[in-house]
Amino acid sequence: MPRQIPVLERYFAALRSQDWASLAECLADDVHRTGPYRDVVEGKQAYVQFLSRVMPTLANYRLQVTRVRKIGDASAIAELTETLDVDGVSRDFPEALLFDFDDKGRILRIDIYVKRPPPADAPRA
Repeated sequence: MPRQIPVLERYFAALRSQDWASLAECLADDVHRTGPYRDVVEGKQAYVQFLSRVMPTLANYRLQVTRVRKIGDASAIAELTETLDVDGVSRDFPEALLFDFDDKGRILRIDIYVKRPPPADAPRA
């Protein structure tokens, strides 16, 4: 099994349990995260601090990884759904995350893409 997949399993497990020390072990020191709104967080310490501030505020947060695929020698893509309560209502947020890894197999880059439903007036295929 490629070493990228186990590091992602540990990363997602640490994210679910909010185990910031374990999550940090999965990251390269110079990790670069670009969020779905083009918001950028750079560096391991800054990224862990960002997550440790945001995650506890997400009511009834759940994370389900649907599939992970290796891309080449140093990248992978994960499809997942984050579920949380928004204004008291449970909502699903399907996403695709693109990961790049350093030569030690740690996460070097994360790009997050949120899947959005088409507008109500969009033509159906």
